[in-house]
Amino acid sequence: MSQVEVFIDAERIAARVAELGAQIRADYGDKTILCVGVLKGSILFMSDLIRAIPGDVRCGFLGVSSYEGTESTGIVRITHDLRQPIEDCHVLVVEDIVDTGLTLEFLLQTLSVRKPASIKVASLLDKSARRKVDVPVDYVGFPIEDRFVVGYGLDLDEQYRNLPYVGLFKGA
Repeated sequence: MSQVEVFIDAERIAARVAELGAQIRADYGDKTILCVGVLKGSILFMSDLIRAIPGDVRCGFLGVSSYEGTESTGIVRITHDLRQPIEDCHVLVVEDIVDTGLTLEFLLQTLSVRKPASIKVASLLDKSARRKVDVPVDYVGFPIEDRFVVGYGLDLDEQYRNLPYVGLFKGA
């Protein structure tokens, strides 16, 4: 693991996720929330986040891909679609990281045509310096600079997802 340096430790993540859960419930009131996790990177964040949101929370998953190695290809494709309708639901898209915004823009357009009551976005990390399109990120765990990070669900070619923290990838 010498290639990875702790950037955001597990305790800071846990504290921030608890804050986000409380804020999300306060904003939604007693409405049922359908959390839509973006596979695979959001799995750890989403599992912690849904436990931090009191009240009725439902879950669904979408799989998308736009990365090869450490670079975004700019082409977004769905690898796994939702299994339930979202019409009239209050949808909270749960992302691991928003950087260029291209994936999120694609997701928001794709979900909007399905007529949800509302759509908001929660992202563990927001790397706004890399934005190519303006997208809303309603709930941000941590804004970060333009660095390649792994851990807590984020990967490099499927490695490092299981780290309990977000780490800076230092390379070989």
